[in-house]
Amino acid sequence: MKIATYNVNSIRSRLHIVLPWLQNNQPDIFCMQETKVEDAKFPAAGFEALGYMVTFRGNKQYNGVAIASREKPQKVVFGLCDEPSDPDRLAQAQFGDWIILNAYVPQGQEVDKPQFAYKLAWLGRLKKYLQKNFTTDQKIILCGDFNVAPQSIDVHDPKRIYGHVSFNPDVWKAYEDVVSWGLTDIFRRHHPDEPGQYTFFDYRVRDSVRRNLGWRVDHILATEKPAVTSAGCTIDRATRLAEKPSDHAVIYADWEGTF
Repeated sequence: MKIATYNVNSIRSRLHIVLPWLQNNQPDIFCMQETKVEDAKFPAAGFEALGYMVTFRGNKQYNGVAIASREKPQKVVFGLCDEPSDPDRLAQAQFGDWIILNAYVPQGQEVDKPQFAYKLAWLGRLKKYLQKNFTTDQKIILCGDFNVAPQSIDVHDPKRIYGHVSFNPDVWKAYEDVVSWGLTDIFRRHHPDEPGQYTFFDYRVRDSVRRNLGWRVDHILATEKPAVTSAGCTIDRATRLAEKPSDHAVIYADWEGTF
């Protein structure tokens, strides 16, 4: 079983990357963030032609989440439990006894702006959502763009980047509080001390991919049962090197067995 996540930074602008990747890699689940398209214009036909069904919630020009899957989910829910529920930032899909959560955490803009306080609160609300709806003995995958680089090895220049909305003590604490509910970082489970592994490369930085000037802000987290059976986790940097790419790369994890 393979589960992938990708901040597409506009799904209609990345179909030339997404659809061939699906065809070549055959993931069971493909989570997308920042789809940037209202529901009526989501390009579902391309996914369906490859044998995937896709559920989505989005808005024009910003946010948006989608889950493409080989199997039809028994249950699909969008948004957090309280208001504003942000249905274009969180999608839940259930496949048998597996629960997939696809999150697009607010970026935060600047630490002294209300958007950063909202980001911290959003992560707190995400933990409450987990506590209210699930138990840690369930098979849960929480993946997506968290806009958090959790450790110094997750950014290319920690001294210079320190204090950024995605790399500072406040956001680390909020993120770790979510993880402490009972989640494992699947990439770090398989690459515990490996530096230089990034999922985001800023468009504004010249030759950022070639120079490996990146951030690891996209994550696949899992409760204990799926964590111990995970077989590997990979960042597909080729997706960031493609023509007209997103500023993120695909990250995917493999599991023993199937749903």
